[in-house]
Amino acid sequence: MVITASQVNELRQKTGAGMMDCKKALTEAEGNFEKAIEILRKKGASVAAKRAEKSANEGVILTRIFDNKHSGVILEVNCETDFVANSEDFTKFASSVLDALVATKPLTVEELLNKNPNIKNQFDDLLGKVGEKIQITRFAIEEAPNGEVIDYVHLGSKLGVLVKFENLNVKNDDFNILGKDIAMQVAAMKPISIYRDEVPKDLIEKEIEIYKEISRKEGKPEQILEKIAVGKLNKFYQENCLSEQAFIKDNAKTVADLIKEFNSKNNSNIQIGRFYRFHLGDEKK
Repeated sequence: MVITASQVNELRQKTGAGMMDCKKALTEAEGNFEKAIEILRKKGASVAAKRAEKSANEGVILTRIFDNKHSGVILEVNCETDFVANSEDFTKFASSVLDALVATKPLTVEELLNKNPNIKNQFDDLLGKVGEKIQITRFAIEEAPNGEVIDYVHLGSKLGVLVKFENLNVKNDDFNILGKDIAMQVAAMKPISIYRDEVPKDLIEKEIEIYKEISRKEGKPEQILEKIAVGKLNKFYQENCLSEQAFIKDNAKTVADLIKEFNSKNNSNIQIGRFYRFHLGDEKK
């Protein structure tokens, strides 16, 4: 059977796949468009299997605030190259995933795909077209019924942040500025927790042992190693706990000072409830 150029072009317009792939699919399907589309989708699944072991460290971080600022979502979608990450097809796919997260609020990527078969179809189509590993790597959906969720995405969409504020009975320009400042603080300073009592115990123990070993090698007496370690641990908290970090716009203040000043000025009791910081290349959680 002869496959015409117009048939190939029509299939290409429908699927976005390459010309040669479309011609091969139409030839195999003996001119049947629906079967050809199915063949191209299967090709996408085949690409996924072949590329499974490849690294996918490029991509985008997207955020969206919805539900009158009471909810927010942050999403990471990965691919292998920056060229694909900047392509229109990849951008549209990532945006569709974000739409589906807002609409269906799944708990896992598997649930996302089960609830949204159109996303699975788009996923297979994109794989077949770009020939790279594509991965919906992680997402988080946060709700603040008595507060607000603030987002921040750094230029280039490689780093994004969500911050949940609780006990918010005041919404004004001061809060909008404060919220964005704290979201930018999280982006810039990479805290591991809000408060020191939230730092994982195993991490604290590891830090203490490191401080002790360093002091031991410096010849410090064994009986004072614990005291030295505790002093250094306080410095660790100040650098890694959001509430204790020096504010990036005024290092004479801590983030806790900013919250305290706002609450005093507005007769409020807002608190930072939670934050998410997604950065391309971070260890996937």
